[in-house]
Amino acid sequence: MADKRDDESRPPLMQVVFDNIFLLLLIGIVVPVVFYTIWGLLEIASIPVAR
Repeated sequence: MADKRDDESRPPLMQVVFDNIFLLLLIGIVVPVVFYTIWGLLEIASIPVAR
């Protein structure tokens, strides 16, 4: 029974994420860096090889 009460008193995961400003900052930095790094690597890989 104690486990069920703990689950009910714990806030939802997304509320914890949105309430943590440093986690939002980290996500806001990491996601664009990863996205643009992958995009850049794909652009470099698509350049034809010079003869």
